[in-house]
Amino acid sequence: MARPTKIRKVEFFPEDTHFIPIGKPKCEIEEVTLKLEELEAMRLKDIEALNQEECAQRMEVSRQTFQNIIDSARKKVAIALTNGNAIRISGGNYRSKLCKFKCLDCGEVYEINYEQDKYTCKSCGSNNVGCSKRAGICKKWCDTYK
Repeated sequence: MARPTKIRKVEFFPEDTHFIPIGKPKCEIEEVTLKLEELEAMRLKDIEALNQEECAQRMEVSRQTFQNIIDSARKKVAIALTNGNAIRISGGNYRSKLCKFKCLDCGEVYEINYEQDKYTCKSCGSNNVGCSKRAGICKKWCDTYK
Protein backbone atom coordinates (compact mmCIF):
# COMPACT_ATOMS: atom_id res chain seq x y z
CA MET A 1 0.00 0.00 0.00
CA ALA A 2 1.39 3.39 -0.99
CA ARG A 3 1.94 6.10 1.56
CA PRO A 4 -0.51 9.00 1.40
CA THR A 5 0.75 12.15 -0.29
CA LYS A 6 2.01 14.69 2.22
CA ILE A 7 0.28 18.03 1.94
CA ARG A 8 2.57 20.79 0.69
CA LYS A 9 2.55 24.37 1.93
CA VAL A 10 1.92 26.94 -0.81
CA GLU A 11 2.39 30.67 -0.22
CA PHE A 12 1.73 32.02 -3.71
CA PHE A 13 -1.37 31.88 -5.89
CA PRO A 14 -1.01 33.26 -9.42
CA GLU A 15 -3.46 35.75 -10.86
CA ASP A 16 -3.05 34.22 -14.32
CA THR A 17 -3.64 30.47 -14.49
CA HIS A 18 -3.58 29.79 -18.24
CA PHE A 19 -0.76 30.36 -20.73
CA ILE A 20 -1.51 29.65 -24.37
CA PRO A 21 0.85 29.83 -27.36
CA ILE A 22 -0.06 32.35 -30.06
CA GLY A 23 -0.39 31.41 -33.70
CA LYS A 24 -1.76 27.89 -33.30
CA PRO A 25 -5.43 27.01 -33.82
CA LYS A 26 -7.04 26.43 -30.42
CA CYS A 27 -8.38 23.04 -31.49
CA GLU A 28 -4.77 21.86 -32.02
CA ILE A 29 -3.40 22.99 -28.67
CA GLU A 30 -2.86 20.35 -26.01
CA GLU A 31 -2.78 21.39 -22.36
CA VAL A 32 -0.26 20.58 -19.64
CA THR A 33 -1.49 20.96 -16.05
CA LEU A 34 1.02 22.36 -13.59
CA LYS A 35 0.03 21.75 -9.97
CA LEU A 36 0.13 24.65 -7.52
CA GLU A 37 2.86 23.01 -5.46
CA GLU A 38 4.95 22.55 -8.63
CA LEU A 39 4.66 26.26 -9.40
CA GLU A 40 5.55 27.05 -5.78
CA ALA A 41 8.67 24.85 -6.01
CA MET A 42 9.82 26.67 -9.14
CA ARG A 43 9.09 30.05 -7.57
CA LEU A 44 11.08 29.29 -4.42
CA LYS A 45 14.06 27.74 -6.21
CA ASP A 46 14.28 29.77 -9.42
CA ILE A 47 12.90 33.19 -8.45
CA GLU A 48 13.67 33.48 -4.73
CA ALA A 49 16.94 31.57 -5.31
CA LEU A 50 16.66 29.50 -2.12
CA ASN A 51 18.69 26.33 -1.74
CA GLN A 52 16.95 22.96 -1.79
CA GLU A 53 16.85 22.61 2.00
CA GLU A 54 15.32 26.08 2.46
CA CYS A 55 12.73 25.37 -0.24
CA ALA A 56 11.80 22.07 1.36
CA GLN A 57 11.42 23.75 4.77
CA ARG A 58 9.17 26.48 3.33
CA MET A 59 6.96 23.86 1.67
CA GLU A 60 7.14 21.62 4.77
CA VAL A 61 8.33 18.55 2.86
CA SER A 62 11.52 16.51 2.74
CA ARG A 63 14.37 17.51 0.43
CA GLN A 64 13.73 14.44 -1.72
CA THR A 65 10.04 15.28 -2.04
CA PHE A 66 10.93 18.85 -2.98
CA GLN A 67 13.33 17.54 -5.64
CA ASN A 68 10.61 15.27 -7.04
CA ILE A 69 8.14 18.17 -7.17
CA ILE A 70 10.53 20.56 -8.94
CA ASP A 71 11.69 17.87 -11.39
CA SER A 72 8.07 17.22 -12.35
CA ALA A 73 7.36 20.95 -12.71
CA ARG A 74 10.38 21.64 -14.89
CA LYS A 75 9.62 18.64 -17.11
CA LYS A 76 6.03 19.82 -17.64
CA VAL A 77 7.13 23.36 -18.50
CA ALA A 78 9.83 22.09 -20.87
CA ILE A 79 7.35 19.81 -22.65
CA ALA A 80 4.83 22.65 -22.99
CA LEU A 81 7.43 25.07 -24.36
CA THR A 82 8.99 22.65 -26.84
CA ASN A 83 5.70 21.16 -28.07
CA GLY A 84 3.72 24.41 -28.14
CA ASN A 85 1.28 23.24 -25.46
CA ALA A 86 -0.82 25.43 -23.22
CA ILE A 87 -0.01 25.49 -19.50
CA ARG A 88 -2.84 25.43 -16.97
CA ILE A 89 -2.07 25.96 -13.27
CA SER A 90 -4.52 24.01 -11.14
CA GLY A 91 -4.95 21.37 -8.46
CA GLY A 92 -2.53 19.52 -6.26
CA ASN A 93 -2.19 18.55 -2.60
CA TYR A 94 -1.52 21.79 -0.81
CA ARG A 95 -2.54 24.03 2.05
CA SER A 96 -2.20 27.73 2.43
CA LYS A 97 -2.42 30.30 5.19
CA LEU A 98 -3.80 32.75 2.61
CA CYS A 99 -7.17 31.15 2.20
CA LYS A 100 -9.70 29.72 4.63
CA PHE A 101 -13.04 28.27 3.69
CA LYS A 102 -16.20 28.24 5.76
CA CYS A 103 -19.07 25.78 5.60
CA LEU A 104 -22.27 27.79 5.48
CA ASP A 105 -24.23 24.83 6.90
CA CYS A 106 -22.19 23.75 9.96
CA GLY A 107 -20.02 26.87 10.38
CA GLU A 108 -16.69 24.99 10.25
CA VAL A 109 -13.77 27.20 9.16
CA TYR A 110 -10.83 25.33 7.64
CA GLU A 111 -7.74 25.67 5.47
CA ILE A 112 -7.61 24.08 2.05
CA ASN A 113 -5.71 20.80 2.10
CA TYR A 114 -6.92 19.29 -1.16
CA GLU A 115 -8.58 20.66 -4.28
CA GLN A 116 -11.90 19.09 -3.23
CA ASP A 117 -11.90 21.14 0.01
CA LYS A 118 -13.00 24.08 -2.13
CA TYR A 119 -16.23 22.26 -2.90
CA THR A 120 -17.05 20.00 0.06
CA CYS A 121 -16.91 20.65 3.82
CA LYS A 122 -14.41 18.38 5.60
CA SER A 123 -16.67 18.11 8.66
CA CYS A 124 -20.22 17.60 7.39
CA GLY A 125 -19.77 16.91 3.66
CA SER A 126 -21.93 19.87 2.61
CA ASN A 127 -21.37 21.50 -0.78
CA ASN A 128 -22.41 24.86 0.66
CA VAL A 129 -18.90 26.24 1.31
CA GLY A 130 -17.30 29.57 0.54
CA CYS A 131 -14.01 31.39 0.83
CA SER A 132 -13.58 33.61 3.89
CA LYS A 133 -11.87 36.17 1.59
CA ARG A 134 -9.49 37.30 4.33
CA ALA A 135 -6.68 38.07 1.92
CA GLY A 136 -7.00 40.19 -1.21
CA ILE A 137 -5.53 37.52 -3.47
CA CYS A 138 -7.81 34.93 -1.92
CA LYS A 139 -10.86 36.75 -3.22
CA LYS A 140 -9.62 36.69 -6.81
CA TRP A 141 -8.33 33.11 -6.64
CA CYS A 142 -11.36 31.56 -4.99
CA ASP A 143 -14.00 33.38 -7.08
CA THR A 144 -13.09 31.12 -10.00
CA TYR A 145 -14.13 28.03 -8.04
CA LYS A 146 -17.67 29.03 -7.10
